[in-house]
Amino acid sequence: MSRNVARLALTGIAGASALALALTGCTPAGGNDGSSGSSDRALRVWAGSTTPIKPNYNPFAPTVLHGALGPIYEPLFFYNKTADEKPVGLLGDSFEYNEDGTQITVKLKSGLKWSDGKPLTAEDVAFTFNYSANNPEGNGLVSAEATDDTTVVLTYGVAQYTTEFQRMGSTYILPKHIWESITDFANFANEEPVGSGPYVVSKTTSESYTLVANKEFRGADDLAVRKVQYIAVDNNQTAQDLLAAGKLDWTGMFIPNPGDVTKNGKIEWLNTPQDPTVLYTCSNADLGCTGAQTDVAVRQALNVAVNRGVIKEKAFVGMTGDISPTFALMPRDEKWVADPANKVSPQEAAPEEAGEILEAAGYTKGSDGFYTKDGKVLEMNLISVDGWTDYNDAAKLIAEQAKTAGIKLNVSTVQWQEFSDARQSGSYNLIVGGVVGTSVADPFQIYRDWFGGTAVGSTAKVGEEVPAGRWNFSRYSNPKVDAAIQQAIPTNDEATRKQLYATIQTEIVRDLPYIPLVINATQTFYNSKEYTGWATEDDLYAFPPSWGAVAAGYILQHLKPVE
Repeated sequence: MSRNVARLALTGIAGASALALALTGCTPAGGNDGSSGSSDRALRVWAGSTTPIKPNYNPFAPTVLHGALGPIYEPLFFYNKTADEKPVGLLGDSFEYNEDGTQITVKLKSGLKWSDGKPLTAEDVAFTFNYSANNPEGNGLVSAEATDDTTVVLTYGVAQYTTEFQRMGSTYILPKHIWESITDFANFANEEPVGSGPYVVSKTTSESYTLVANKEFRGADDLAVRKVQYIAVDNNQTAQDLLAAGKLDWTGMFIPNPGDVTKNGKIEWLNTPQDPTVLYTCSNADLGCTGAQTDVAVRQALNVAVNRGVIKEKAFVGMTGDISPTFALMPRDEKWVADPANKVSPQEAAPEEAGEILEAAGYTKGSDGFYTKDGKVLEMNLISVDGWTDYNDAAKLIAEQAKTAGIKLNVSTVQWQEFSDARQSGSYNLIVGGVVGTSVADPFQIYRDWFGGTAVGSTAKVGEEVPAGRWNFSRYSNPKVDAAIQQAIPTNDEATRKQLYATIQTEIVRDLPYIPLVINATQTFYNSKEYTGWATEDDLYAFPPSWGAVAAGYILQHLKPVE
């Protein structure tokens, strides 16, 4: 969804009755996957798509359809972001570092094939790591070489212990015979993808896209769910109605009253808060950001003006987790928090403290109750995506709380594309948005991808798009943070890493380019009456929502229709 956090509490115009009728014939005619009986029924999924669906299965595209990431394209290994566990081999069988950590030797499983029947070998893996989209400036790759059909050696300029997940768990392996001719990867729709995962594309329409079993998949004989239909839903009530009517089998979305959809006896749900919800701030004036939020004092004042407890209860009905300003996920990552005072952001508002911060920075409170400086009212625009009701409610609450502290926020909602364009280009003041939580029990991934500056290739000047695979939409660029990130990459020593993270935490807790709000509720709803094998609270073998990259493909392999 953004390849960011999927936010699925949507409002819109489509009717549930029309979509329900469309779903009665949801399995495509002429499916060639050889299935029969109850397994022939398509598993119906909502992963965030709205109408009209546009066929785009390019794993590098911001608008990639969710079924591409895991069900079609796979990395080498699967990492369970809900636990601190060893990775599971997908295409990869094993990997090991050399003595100084600068080389990773990966052994592939034997007999692998692409969905078009061609062999998948170490040449494809080497090509993938050398491919320009996966090898931006600062990536550190010296070479990727296939030494035989099932062995690839990745060589880096410095040790890569800390970037293991990026290399092994989030680099989607590409077929060389397809992608070697694709030079403009950003604009390649890839409408007929050739992948290694359990599914291939059968049909794409403006209302849904259907995947069927990949007969060349290494586990094809054990794949019990043979068809998966990803539908487009334009409003939250429609999705709830479909769940309640038994017309939707799997989704991740925010429902304040989950009992409304579980009372049918088919649907169960669980909540697994993982991903930070924040105020994005376009923070760095040196990179072209404009607005009052470029003043660190303003960001600090907003941080203490926010009443997170009220936001948690009123916008998220108490389902969120408490966030740490270090962006370490608590309690999983507690050992990485250098200062115990930074385990959790303040839960209550402190408008007086906000005023003190602003006054120390030269702001004066006017007769209208708002602060001014140099003749300008302290005023910013705050946007959220239209229909993301929990975020919309949070934005309104933040504006009310900021007003109490003398800060004027103009709240509005925008369409998804406008939101995406704003954060990609840097043309905004403040956004209520999400940060992708780390996939391993270590905050490095967030530090590099979301806080890394131009020196580590994680951001760009306003007007330029943030590099593919990186997410520093705040345009934050701090030399101390960048240096600590670079020094953390090669170390396998926990004590050293903690010292470096302490430096990063000191800087980002003070600078607040993303003002932390909550760890967002992540509700997953699934049909337990007709399918078994789901990730549940008792067996959380994968991150459970339907929009989870890689994890969704892994979960689909575990599901079985109830006969």
